[in-house]
Amino acid sequence: MQTHDIQPAEGQGFQFPGEFEITAMGNAAAHLETLVPELLQGIGLEVLHETVSSRQSSGGTYTSVTIRFLCQTREDYDKAHTALRGHDEIRFTL
Repeated sequence: MQTHDIQPAEGQGFQFPGEFEITAMGNAAAHLETLVPELLQGIGLEVLHETVSSRQSSGGTYTSVTIRFLCQTREDYDKAHTALRGHDEIRFTL
């Protein structure tokens, strides 16, 4: 069985290992489409590059980037948010 084939039972919440999605929002000029996958790979997570999607704010100042990645533990999931939030160009994550 592959990690991304594992799905949580109804009402169970997160199940590890698994495939997870994260959204980072920040300055449009920061090229988050490239930066977010690089940061996640830099902490050892397997990024599913084909899932990267982005959207600019109506004024074009901000961009949100959503990406899926494989995660073995809750600690790795938390590290993903910490790594992204720790970057100066990223305002917050979901």
